[in-house]
Amino acid sequence: MKIVVALLVFSIIIIIHELGHFLLAKLNGITVVEFSLGMGPRIVSTVKGGTRYSWKLLPFGGSCMMLGEDESSSEEGSFGSKSVWARISVIAAGPIFNFILAFVLSVFVIGSIGYDAPKILSVVEGYPASEAGMQAGDIITKMNGKRIHLYREVSNYTSFHQGEKVTLTYERDGEEHQVTLVPRETEDGRKILGITGSSNYREKANAIETLKYSAYEVKYWIETTIDSLMMMIQGRVSLDDVSGPVGVVSVIGETYEESSKDGAFYVWLNMLNIAILLTANLGVMNLLPIPALDGGRLVFLIIEAIRGKRIDAQKEGMVHLIGLTLLMLLMVVVMFNDVRKLF
Repeated sequence: MKIVVALLVFSIIIIIHELGHFLLAKLNGITVVEFSLGMGPRIVSTVKGGTRYSWKLLPFGGSCMMLGEDESSSEEGSFGSKSVWARISVIAAGPIFNFILAFVLSVFVIGSIGYDAPKILSVVEGYPASEAGMQAGDIITKMNGKRIHLYREVSNYTSFHQGEKVTLTYERDGEEHQVTLVPRETEDGRKILGITGSSNYREKANAIETLKYSAYEVKYWIETTIDSLMMMIQGRVSLDDVSGPVGVVSVIGETYEESSKDGAFYVWLNMLNIAILLTANLGVMNLLPIPALDGGRLVFLIIEAIRGKRIDAQKEGMVHLIGLTLLMLLMVVVMFNDVRKLF
């Protein structure tokens, strides 16, 4: 059952991403040759309105294949026959739909259990926060000028900026205060400010607040993905810390089994939270300027818009082919590492 749930979560996220490309293609009069879920040989396939809709064997990925997408073509209905701005809108729609899905799912979660307010539940005696006069009940609003809306942002900031001095702004009884804290090392080698809170502490939200904090939720996951990528580039994350589809399926399965002990509501809630994380992550990753990804295609289109002339389609296609090959190799390495960690 847990594998079915995991594949369902993946499938919904991928369908929404490809649906973004599909709808904008149709809106701009581009012929969609095939809209598919999965990769490899077709299991089920049907043709309607000139488009083949397919469900393929391998339960990862999906595609929205458009007429003339990777070639220079002026044929009516082809991707290349449309204006550069129409093509940009089609390519950008996939990641944007991922962010829209993350927002919609966040509305369900926050509407059900509220948001994790950045409220201090306690301070640790003998550490910077306590010595600066901070107290339980204080609400953190900024860290080094960065606006804080959720407690997880506080946790992430301290994790991604281990040991750094922080100028912290907080509210108490409607008044704003500011302190500068220098993390202090604990006996186990960690450097902390001495602030204790919890992402499980939730405050209920009205309708307007639900929409507002749903947007903050999406922003949080986008920023977390970007910060994690920066840590990878800086070599602060090892291969063992990276998970691919197999690892994610494993996490979803474990979460499903643990949540099922508490009832269907918690299963639903935790699956939504995982889906928010994954769809926001997919949106960011697809916008990276890497050949074969949406971001790589957008780079070529933006260059075309600036110079007023399309780059040779064969050269662009070769770049994307090389990028796709490297991505597939990376996927194999990550999947092998996922399987190794299971045993």
